Amino acid sequence: MGKIKVAINGFGTIGKRVADAVDAQDDMEIIGVTKTGPSFGCDLAVKKGFPLFCTFDDKEKIAAFATQGYECSGGISQMLAIADVVVDCSPGKMGAENLLKYQNAGVKYMFQGGEKHALTGLSYTSCANHSANLNAAGTRVVSCNTTGLSRTLVPLYDHCGSLTVECTMIRRAADPGDSKKGPINAIKPVLSVPSHHGPDVMTVKPEISINSLAVAVPTTIMHVHSIIADLPSGHGLTTNSILDMWKNSPRIIVMSGAENKLTTTAEVMEMARDIGRKWGDLHEIFVWEDGVKLVGDRLYYFQAIHQESDVIPENVDCIRALMGTETDWRASVAKTDAAIDAYYGL
Repeated sequence: MGKIKVAINGFGTIGKRVADAVDAQDDMEIIGVTKTGPSFGCDLAVKKGFPLFCTFDDKEKIAAFATQGYECSGGISQMLAIADVVVDCSPGKMGAENLLKYQNAGVKYMFQGGEKHALTGLSYTSCANHSANLNAAGTRVVSCNTTGLSRTLVPLYDHCGSLTVECTMIRRAADPGDSKKGPINAIKPVLSVPSHHGPDVMTVKPEISINSLAVAVPTTIMHVHSIIADLPSGHGLTTNSILDMWKNSPRIIVMSGAENKLTTTAEVMEMARDIGRKWGDLHEIFVWEDGVKLVGDRLYYFQAIHQESDVIPENVDCIRALMGTETDWRASVAKTDAAIDAYYGL
């Protein structure tokens, strides 16, 4: 089998990052990305050498690209015709319409966590259910928060065999480049109980019993999770063994906040910028070592999520699952992460 031909529908905050991650892989290639019309975002696609397509099949909208000096290769139907799989990174509420396009084109498809599980009837995160997604027609990569919860909770569940979790999501109000959302000077509780985050974990790991609350706060940097997990008796774990478990799990960074002067999300993201990935991304979940404590059978901990990037490597693993090219999730994760870091010279 040759390289997997990947199309990106929506070249924005997530789409441009997924495109870079796919471009880094030696078993995949980008055959096209879409924009709704000519804009500064097209420059990045041109610079990277990604063929540019229009989100629509409208001839006038396709022609508009040329008026701004961009070469448009056609509409979305033409892009889908040459793709093996499409990664949908379009704005929310377009899922049902786009799903029909993908099904009619006979292409495999992946949506992001902004769409509901019911759209595809299948969701994905690497550590939780890679095998359940093998050779599927399509799926949904769960949200940044659900991905973050899965990364630390699934290893605990795998060790314990059962897990009951209560968590509070302290959510950023908007992405750094988003000027349309708030709050600006308020703390806004999500008045839907439970919030969707906990139940969403159960779309990829239904065995974990989890509920969640959420509040939005005026920052654009990261989400923070405050988690309480009740372990079954006889679990045999200690605070240190749990920390070692996470240190040996992929895509988790465990560091002492006090010793490393990383006591806030601002400092964590400064560290992420120092790592050297593009856009200062942090694909890993950050766990404060000194904020983890097991008291009897109850575990308390905090973790931080970079909402713009933790799902990016998951998308790459998901492509391999849908195409059936890698059955072992750990092997895919290792391949994905090594290729991304090599891509950025890390």
